[in-house]
Amino acid sequence: MQQADHFSEEDFREACEELEAPARTSRGWETLVEAEDCHVYRRLDEQSGLYEYKAFGSFKNCPAALCADVYMDLEYRKKWDSYVKELYEKKIQGKMVVYWEVNYPFPMYNRDYVYVRGRRELDLNGRTVHVILAKNFSTSELPEKDGIVRVTDYKQSLMIESDGSNGCKVSMFYHDNPGGSIPSWLINWAAKNGVPNFLKDILNACKNYHKKT
Repeated sequence: MQQADHFSEEDFREACEELEAPARTSRGWETLVEAEDCHVYRRLDEQSGLYEYKAFGSFKNCPAALCADVYMDLEYRKKWDSYVKELYEKKIQGKMVVYWEVNYPFPMYNRDYVYVRGRRELDLNGRTVHVILAKNFSTSELPEKDGIVRVTDYKQSLMIESDGSNGCKVSMFYHDNPGGSIPSWLINWAAKNGVPNFLKDILNACKNYHKKT
């Protein structure tokens, strides 16, 4: 299913170019995780003082189209992602807008996101790739809630393609400004452990997708 009203063809192409750039040899990127099936890098954004991330994973026995379907299925995500507190999609001014509240460990406040997303299948130098984009969206119809920090600076892109067999390769770019005061230990944990664990959760979700109820 193509879902790309919020993004132009150029947006998808630029996301692919960013994800195609090898982080390990690109200026400013540093290695956080270097494992057989998962690589995570980060780079400091000097304007915001925050890090942006690239992650690369490989999923055996998980076709690319299936992986993209699982990622786009919000109802299913509520079953496999333990960090989801609330997640739904709502039509606002003719646009499909996602509301997502994320569980944070006590005593920190939960964060929530309001964003739009798009999906497109592209031919990239003869390769078929599934590209998913997301970015923050502002609307008065989903106001901020007491006791929850609204994330107003959020951007994510995924590129999913076949590994040449029955699996797929996943490339992800991620940036957000979670606001508030977050301990450095949590930021380090999320970068070094949260992203690899999230990729593992997606893989398990793909394996069980046909069993969902």
